[in-house]
Amino acid sequence: MSTKPPLTWQKSSHSSEASSCVYVATAPDTTLRLRESDEPDVVLRTDLAALAALIATVKQDAAKA
Repeated sequence: MSTKPPLTWQKSSHSSEASSCVYVATAPDTTLRLRESDEPDVVLRTDLAALAALIATVKQDAAKA
């Protein structure tokens, strides 16, 4: 039986203390996992380049608003 080590989740520094917190963890295969505090069983898998591109796009769009 294969057991996976538990992920160590870190809350985003931009998440508020109340709710809707975003958490990130690095998996053993070096991919990233993302989850939101309201639905912790829903986990997204991505890599650093894709997450960096998403963040850059969000920042760019926010600056236009």
